[in-house]
Amino acid sequence: MRTLPLRLVPGDDLRSTLEDIARTRTPGAAFVLQGIGSLSVAQLRYAGADDPAELRGDLEILTLAGSLSPDGAHLHMSVSDRDGRVYGGHVAKGCIVRTTAEILVACLEEHQFSRKTDPATGFPELVVKPR
Repeated sequence: MRTLPLRLVPGDDLRSTLEDIARTRTPGAAFVLQGIGSLSVAQLRYAGADDPAELRGDLEILTLAGSLSPDGAHLHMSVSDRDGRVYGGHVAKGCIVRTTAEILVACLEEHQFSRKTDPATGFPELVVKPR
């Protein structure tokens, strides 16, 4: 396992940037171990919801974790607002970094991840293969 520490800068789209990194800088299988930082916009899809909820303002990233493959990401995040209310869910595109996002990615050299729609869930689920 190789680690890849990252810093995203103001204006970066969190999910899009991580998906780009998964395609260009990882061996085809990686996990986001943790992330902290801040957002000005968060797009979180809550459990059972079809569309993401948009949160705006000064938001702190409390946790960020998930899997990365060349054909997509599965990321969950919790954020807090300026009053300390915490929101969490599935990370959608449109989460915009406010000041910084510091992220640690674990690259799994001996595996290959892909995503395939699972008929039982209807979602593109993780497929793990040895490299």
